[in-house]
Amino acid sequence: MSLTKINIREKEFHNKLHSSGMPRLQNKYYKALYNLYEDFLIFLKNNSQDKNILDFGCGNGVYSEKVINFNPSKLTAIDISEEAIEAAKIKGNNKIDFKVENCENTKFSSDSFDIIYGVGILHHLNLDKSIKEVERLVKKDGNIIFIEPLGTNPIINLYRKFTPNARSEDEHPFTFDDIKQLRKLFNKVKIQYYGFFTLLFLPFYKSPKESKIFSILSRLDKILFTIPFLKFLAWSVLIEAKKN
Repeated sequence: MSLTKINIREKEFHNKLHSSGMPRLQNKYYKALYNLYEDFLIFLKNNSQDKNILDFGCGNGVYSEKVINFNPSKLTAIDISEEAIEAAKIKGNNKIDFKVENCENTKFSSDSFDIIYGVGILHHLNLDKSIKEVERLVKKDGNIIFIEPLGTNPIINLYRKFTPNARSEDEHPFTFDDIKQLRKLFNKVKIQYYGFFTLLFLPFYKSPKESKIFSILSRLDKILFTIPFLKFLAWSVLIEAKKN
């Protein structure tokens, strides 16, 4: 497996993360994105049956374990971290084909997958290489869906600056230019924005699934992000697209 210096640093960072067994510092904030993950899983539940699917940057297989229940014909899950893949295999679901792979340059044949999905992976990679690899691997009229952080909110970026050990040194949250790059390569690109009011008022709710406050805040976010010049305030995006 041919790796760049950045690939090696990312691999070492995630090997250390997965071998430590310790949660990441920012995990406590992810409840603010509950509706994003719900929308992501709803898409996969509605589209996965009898499809050949690739989990692109699967980590320890958290989402592979969910997607396999949506009855795909085959689910392959790849990650650059041997520790992550080992942790995924230990869970013992032999219906999932876990492999150590470099997402920028895989060994799969072109036009192999009906759906490719990923959670927080593209911003760890060379975007040009990785999205071209995704485009190569997905079949014509196939779907891709990715969750990625945005790097456009100055307050969130300030938090990132003061917590450098919580992330790898080479990761680069998405910019609007990155989204434009995706639009050049894929057809029917849909971008949804999440996480302003739900993050700002995080202390005011516990379980977002059962919280009326979270429901109100998420609706306010939807309204806010209909205004183009305020989309920069979002924490994360859900990217859906079809191959040209």
